[in-house]
Amino acid sequence: MNRQITRVATVAMGLLVVLIAATTYWQTWARPGLAERQDNAIQRVAQFQIKRGLILSPSRILARNHEHVVDGRTFYFRRYPQGRLAAHVVGYSTAGRSRTGLERSLNPVLTGSQQSLSSLVDQSLNRLTGKPIVGDTVVTTLDLNGQRTALDALGTRCGAVVALDPRTGRVRVMVSSPSYDPNDVETNYGRISKITADCTPASPLLNRASQGLYPPGSTFKVVTASAALDSGKYTPASTFVDPGYCTVYGKRVRNFDTERPFGTLSLAAALQHSVNSVFCNIGLALGAKRIVEQAKAFGFYERPPLETPDGERLPSGLYRNGELYDPKHNRDVDAGRMAFGQERLLVTPLQMAMVAGTIGNGGILMRPFVVEKTVTPNGNTRDQTTPTEIRRAVSPATARDVGNMMVSVVQGGTGTAAQIPGLRIGGKTGTAETGINGKNTTWFIAFAGNAGQKPTLAIAVVLQNQSLTGGATAAPIARQVMQALLTSTPNP
Repeated sequence: MNRQITRVATVAMGLLVVLIAATTYWQTWARPGLAERQDNAIQRVAQFQIKRGLILSPSRILARNHEHVVDGRTFYFRRYPQGRLAAHVVGYSTAGRSRTGLERSLNPVLTGSQQSLSSLVDQSLNRLTGKPIVGDTVVTTLDLNGQRTALDALGTRCGAVVALDPRTGRVRVMVSSPSYDPNDVETNYGRISKITADCTPASPLLNRASQGLYPPGSTFKVVTASAALDSGKYTPASTFVDPGYCTVYGKRVRNFDTERPFGTLSLAAALQHSVNSVFCNIGLALGAKRIVEQAKAFGFYERPPLETPDGERLPSGLYRNGELYDPKHNRDVDAGRMAFGQERLLVTPLQMAMVAGTIGNGGILMRPFVVEKTVTPNGNTRDQTTPTEIRRAVSPATARDVGNMMVSVVQGGTGTAAQIPGLRIGGKTGTAETGINGKNTTWFIAFAGNAGQKPTLAIAVVLQNQSLTGGATAAPIARQVMQALLTSTPNP
């Protein structure tokens, strides 16, 4: 009899241990994963009884709560006081359409489900006393003055602006146009569907800054120039003869904005005036794989490491049939056209801001981030983002030389429209053909700072469906945003 009792007791104890372990797992470690499942309707409804943490920039409110009482229960729904100003980064959190942006990727933080043991104890006490669970506040790096300037400058054009601090990776501006008001997602979605812009479809919910893939055009010459100098085969003074075109696979590829040959010129002058034939021939000499290798050093072929959801950030590189394509042999890619940013190259504005920032930062690629810190409900800092170096992309000498060449672009080349008195700016224009006559994708990338000091800003601007060049369309927008960030008072 005693053996039977002992056996039953052992089984019962084992079941109790399993029950405790399972309950602990689902209540703690698995809880963030459950919260992230967009198809978990019950979980979504339950989370609206949680007082989500605020999202700030850095002290201005980007996302807050609005209380609504139903049958004696208080639900918390989101409101976005800045409207379309930071819509694509912040995203939205709704009962009917789930979540995007930081509202989605940081949902465990904002709902308090990713916390310490002491916080979980506090939450349990709150449940017993009937108090709502309160999530952590997220403080972003966004500069609202810069955001507003970028949106106003883009106007009705489809495009994006990304600006970051190349020394740290801190993202100061991330704007996609057209934007939308996240307050409309839950209650007036039809208004969003009616948004129009100078492209079709307008796709206002698309974050063109990190999801948009565009041919980089001549901005990619910064990557090619870096590969050329780092190879040891070229210097800024290396000379070339430009007949006005180069020949690839038996076809002539001409300079974009002029039929006039430049004749004999240096590599530095070729970047300054964006001479396609020079970079075409450099590409053919280096080979596609060497240029791809250099692009990877800048962050191509990797999903840019930002705090927004993975699906809202796409890697840059060569694409084939909608998929990222890494060539195995030089013959697999037209290296001549790739060298000046055509072929099958597709990039995001975030990636190109990282390229400009790396050159401005002496060749070191920093991890971009848009979350400065998270703060507990009682005001203590839980997590503070620390600037992180990803890798050295080019040698200090190459970064210096390419940087000086980019400065000449703004001082007397294709990017003079980006000049700002008192600032040292190095930039590169880009005008990429799209296959539609008269409809180009235009670019401007740059680094900027006070003369004699390390650059404090890097920027990328892209515009769709343009008939003019990047120097005429994108560079003036970059100038306005740089002025707002470098010569104005930042957010309070």
